[in-house]
This record gives sequence, C-alpha cells and structure tokens, in this order.
Amino acid sequence: MNINKDDIKRYLPHREPFLFIDEVVDIKDNEIIHAKKTISEDEYFLEGHFPGNPIFPGVIIIEALGQASGILGFTTMNKTPEEGSIYVLAGVDKVRFRRRVRPGDTIDLFSKVVSEKRGIWKFDCRAELDNEIVCTATILCADRKA
Repeated sequence: MNINKDDIKRYLPHREPFLFIDEVVDIKDNEIIHAKKTISEDEYFLEGHFPGNPIFPGVIIIEALGQASGILGFTTMNKTPEEGSIYVLAGVDKVRFRRRVRPGDTIDLFSKVVSEKRGIWKFDCRAELDNEIVCTATILCADRKA
C-alpha cells in the first residue's frame, strides 16, 4: 500500500510545522509501515538545536515514529480521524539513540504492530539513516474519541 502526502493528511490530524512524515513507502499486511522524513535546513527548531551545529532533535524522531505508527494504526483499523477518532501517544519505552541526524538527511521510519488491547496499541519502532540505526523505541498509542 502506497500513501501520498494528501493521504498522510487524511490519516493524521497533524499539520505543518508539526507533520513529520513526508512519504509512506509501504504498508505490509497492516503490520509494518515504512515512512520517510527529509530534514530540511529551514526546520524552525534547528536554529536553536544547535547554533552552528544543527542536529535533528531526538524527541522529534520519536514524534515522527509515533506519527508513522498512527498511520499504521488508522490504516489497520480502516478509519481516519474524520470519523471522530484520535490516535494519541500514550507511552515510549526502551528508547535508544545511536546516530545524529542532520539537515539534508532522509531518515527511514519503521513501525511494526506488536499488540492491541482495549484501544492501546504497542509498536516496535526504529529510525534508520543510510541503513544504520539512528533510534529504536517501543511506542504505545491510544485510539480515543476526538
């Protein structure tokens, strides 16, 4: 399943400047998503993180992984936020950062459904840059009424 930018906005309530998914490359068997985020030099937060040495913040990598997981959850449930549902970040565990991400880099975002119980979804996530792991995390999302 390939999802274009307009479809991303159907599955996520986020909008610029807080939309961190540029492209969904593939969703396989409603279990795994592969998305991408290209870091541009004019991202508003890079001005202060860090002056003269810009690094894409780790917390925004986590947010991007959460957004990818949200798309996967919504497509798996075959619904969108327009139907009165919102997918919120409920927890993050086992986070590890292994490599810096800089302007001009494109990170690959992967999320895999681990489980779902009473509207709480658990995902194993990772971000990669040039096939090297940037970040790994377990993310929990809750499907709730908007």
